[in-house]
Amino acid sequence: MNRFVWIALFILGLLVPLVVYPVFMMKLLCFALFAFAFDLLLGYTGLLSFGHAAFFGSASYVTGHLVKNSGLTPELGVLAGTLFAGVLGYVVGSLAIRRQGIYFAMVTLALAQIVYFVALKAPFTGGEDGLQGIPRGVLFGLIDLNRVYSVGGHPLALNLYYFVFAVFCLGFWIIHRTIHSPFGQVLKAIRENEPRAISLGYKVDRFKLMAFVISAAMAGMAGATKSLVFQLASLTDVSWHTSGEVVLMTLLGGVGTVFGPLVGAFTVVTLQSELSSVGSWITVIIGSIFMVCVLVFRRGMVGELARLLKRPL
Repeated sequence: MNRFVWIALFILGLLVPLVVYPVFMMKLLCFALFAFAFDLLLGYTGLLSFGHAAFFGSASYVTGHLVKNSGLTPELGVLAGTLFAGVLGYVVGSLAIRRQGIYFAMVTLALAQIVYFVALKAPFTGGEDGLQGIPRGVLFGLIDLNRVYSVGGHPLALNLYYFVFAVFCLGFWIIHRTIHSPFGQVLKAIRENEPRAISLGYKVDRFKLMAFVISAAMAGMAGATKSLVFQLASLTDVSWHTSGEVVLMTLLGGVGTVFGPLVGAFTVVTLQSELSSVGSWITVIIGSIFMVCVLVFRRGMVGELARLLKRPL
């Protein structure tokens, strides 16, 4: 049954741009991958990071700069952004894991603000204007990501969508395999009882650092892909607001669940899209919805559904 569910979801992902606006779906997939990466750290390792936008945004800038100024193809640009985010995750994680709890969260926030300052002042980032006009390029030298197809009289950027969908599937597969591996079981043990994991002989700091690097790299993959979709890398990508959004997505969907980050990302992105006309009141509305969901769905929407069905989701 699980295999049939995965196949059905994959086919749904292939067909959905024919029904739903592809740009909306691409934004959803990018932020869903970002939320999955964050949930690997919070939901399965028990580490709360307030600075995960540093990896999302820095990869966006690196990919945008290399594709625009160095002529890299889109797949190499995304790979470069992912690797840079992983290296940055190693640096940040090496410092942050020396502390626990709220101190860990504050260290990640402080280091993320340093990344924000670099993005603001560095000459190649465009400052407050951001890095604009990032070319989407030709995938593998064969597939033009700018090509638009007419389906039912509607122009659809299907090449770009399927590229983003492929990146999402790859990132999700990496995270899913990580969670359901012996390495992932150790991460869960650290989350549940770190002193006992230490007593069993596990080098806890090493496992935490590895989880942090994987999470940062996957967040970078999401940010790099997003820069190609919107042809823009901006300060918003590295701001603490974006870090807060991914926390919100994960908590709404359900921490430590397989589908929770996807549901949370869908909820937040949909609200932002549908309520964009109300201006600054959107933050009040989303905040109110978040409070209601926290009070009603203590485990998140998917977490509560899993409790009712008595099976993991």
